[in-house]
Amino acid sequence: MSQLLEGIKVIDCASFIAGPAAATVMADFGADVIKVEPPGIGDTYRNTRGAAGNPPCEVNYAWILDNRSKRSIELDLKNPAGREALYRLAAASDVFITNTPLPARARLGTRYEDLAAVNPRLIYASLTAYGETGPEAGHAGFDSTALWARSSLMDMVRPYPEAPPARSLPGMGDHPTAISLFAAIMAGLYRRERTGAGTCVHTSLLANGVWWQGIQAQAMLSGAEFQRRPPREEAATALHNLYETRDKRWFHLVLIPEERHWDGLVEAIGRPEIGSDPRFATRQTRQRNSKALITLLDGAFAGQDWAYWKASFERHRLTYGVVGTLRDIPEDPQMLAADVLTPIDDERAGANFVVNSPLWVADAPKRKPALAPALGEHTESILREAGYDAAAIKALREAGAIP
Repeated sequence: MSQLLEGIKVIDCASFIAGPAAATVMADFGADVIKVEPPGIGDTYRNTRGAAGNPPCEVNYAWILDNRSKRSIELDLKNPAGREALYRLAAASDVFITNTPLPARARLGTRYEDLAAVNPRLIYASLTAYGETGPEAGHAGFDSTALWARSSLMDMVRPYPEAPPARSLPGMGDHPTAISLFAAIMAGLYRRERTGAGTCVHTSLLANGVWWQGIQAQAMLSGAEFQRRPPREEAATALHNLYETRDKRWFHLVLIPEERHWDGLVEAIGRPEIGSDPRFATRQTRQRNSKALITLLDGAFAGQDWAYWKASFERHRLTYGVVGTLRDIPEDPQMLAADVLTPIDDERAGANFVVNSPLWVADAPKRKPALAPALGEHTESILREAGYDAAAIKALREAGAIP
């Protein structure tokens, strides 16, 4: 079975997470991904291991996750000789990925029109913080600012109205945005198959943030206004809420449609008096009395450990989700069985598994993940593939285009 993107060459000329992670998905499916990095420093994301908010570790885990199975070349794109080398690589490539701010692309000669001139079949994949047009198109941003904060997600997911805005985790919006960019690239490749011509595809952190909470945003656009969520104890419905068990495990109970599952819940918790209580006889009365029902369910669930409730929910076919912790992930049998975690055979990774990209294609297996490249590890071999001989490579060094 061949890999889906075998024979596709990708230039990853992006930094940090969302752009490079889209290239990683392409590498997972067999594409040859060349990561272009500034000499000496490389992608700044290489050096975030000890940054505030990231757990300390001897292994550069974030770099391994988002840049596995790639090759690295150091090129100074401010140098005319380095820029010419990039154009030569682009002429023989299928996809070019960048998240360089728009004004800098003009200075570096990495705009769509610059690269399309050397390769009209190229799919140019552009990632921006705020979009390709408009007064803020040239502004830089991170997922925490352009996606999480600006889209109102930070405001809407407060645990209760008086709580401060909810902070996002590092890279939390970048990885889903990478999947949007990957989808755009695949659409561009599909269009090229039909027309023979390359094109520019793009997405933004801002657009993904609004798409994430599209229901609330569309409600506002349609004249409704979502209120900030009340505390858990005052949720609008008791049957779509969080509860804690005797052994301090939280879980999310979701009974939709609740008319179908109400009797099963009453049986599962062994509290027939709740089922016969007129306050909870219908969906409408249960919602009017949700605070009282939440209090009763809190008392019931606090009486047994999570293992007991899980078995009871399974017997009665009730939908639930345990609130997992990071420490649950390595021992989760479903994650292993479903290929959510995929093996990596390199002791330098510091782990037996890496987080897999979240899509699969039948009969088109992914490649086994390889360690992310060292800075400039493949500079000479990539240049030789592009037609540079020893003398030409020496000239690039003397010109300061490569280290």
